[in-house]
Amino acid sequence: MANLRDIRDRIGSVKSTQQITKAMKMVAAARLRKAQERIMSTRPFVNGLEGVISKLTQSEETSNRFMNQVDTPEKILFIIIGSDRGLCGGFNSNLFRFLADSLEKNFPGYKESGKLSLITIGRKANDYFRKRGFKVIDKHNGFFDNVNYSNTSKIMEQAVKRFTSNEYDAVYIGYNEFKTVLSQNRIFKQIMPVNFNSSDEDESVSSDIDYIFEPGPGKILSDIIPLHLNMQLWRAVLESNASEQGARMAAMDNATENAKEIIRALNLEYNQARQAAITTELSEIVSGAEALNG
Repeated sequence: MANLRDIRDRIGSVKSTQQITKAMKMVAAARLRKAQERIMSTRPFVNGLEGVISKLTQSEETSNRFMNQVDTPEKILFIIIGSDRGLCGGFNSNLFRFLADSLEKNFPGYKESGKLSLITIGRKANDYFRKRGFKVIDKHNGFFDNVNYSNTSKIMEQAVKRFTSNEYDAVYIGYNEFKTVLSQNRIFKQIMPVNFNSSDEDESVSSDIDYIFEPGPGKILSDIIPLHLNMQLWRAVLESNASEQGARMAAMDNATENAKEIIRALNLEYNQARQAAITTELSEIVSGAEALNG
């Protein structure tokens, strides 16, 4: 009977876990819907802003600090966006491995020489890269407890200040871009210096139209680029948040299905053990009765 009791306890434990995973899946689904709405409202604005800047750079030969490209940057600042919590499948681990490999491939030796510095957003990103010897100069743990534009712009303002003071020659960003609930695009790209190719131009800003800019392309660029940089990080945060909720929803759905399979197997084991116990008791009763008759 002790064996049966152990199996019953395990079934009860798995059912409790299943209820938790179901609840977490529902919470993630609700948060995902909100995150998707924010992304859908942000993407057109960011793309349109990129198109305007691309048109401005074509109209003006400017010495804007943010547009000065360098062939080989001396020092790199890298902003990495992960999550604060786990239980979201390979959301963090896949991204971090991709970014670590990309850094090693594109900037070999920068980590060891101290030329690479990191700003991490999310507890998981900070934990992963600190353990592997990366230089983290600023961390933002608990960032996704309250996702808002103000907190994001403060991070970018600090990065801009470090860039404009020539502390760093280039700033990169890495994050998960939301594609579907089950998949994300891993992004590794440069955000400073700002660089637009003709292929990057938004379709809404036609290259066939000759625009007249007032008070002038140079002045507009100096005002609009800081907004563009803030929006780049804001979009990355929103994309990462939606990707995290989608990954967590998928992971909790898989966990719930796995719990069903475990419960089914335990029920089968319980019934077999119960049947064996009944058979044993019957055999003992029959044997006892035969002994009395003998």
